[in-house]
Amino acid sequence: MAVSEIKAAFSANVQEVWGIVTSLENYQWRSDLSRIEVLNDKQFVEYTKAGYPTNFTVTFVEPYKRWEFDMENDNMKGHWTGIFRSAVGRTEIEFTEEVTAKKVIMKPFVKAYLKKQQAQYVEDLKKALL
Repeated sequence: MAVSEIKAAFSANVQEVWGIVTSLENYQWRSDLSRIEVLNDKQFVEYTKAGYPTNFTVTFVEPYKRWEFDMENDNMKGHWTGIFRSAVGRTEIEFTEEVTAKKVIMKPFVKAYLKKQQAQYVEDLKKALL
């Protein structure tokens, strides 16, 4: 299992950051997605720009503080935890992904891939908050 964590701080209130991150309708700020299909209040599917689907199941929600979900596609299975902290004049986030590659050949590359994806996500989020 590969574990990757990213922390960042934004000059925005926690409600705004939470709203952007957790919205399944307003995902256009994400440079890696073509669309999100909402299945029900706990499940959704994200599609990459190339049309590759990943299934998500929300496992825990504490508004403005914590959001968690399980994720799975043909290549991996894992869990994502997002922690949101309100600070004076800003919001701090801590996102952790725990992923197991389903294909042996992919195992050596999972952690580097996660780091790259997380860095792009934070960059996209910074732009969305401007």
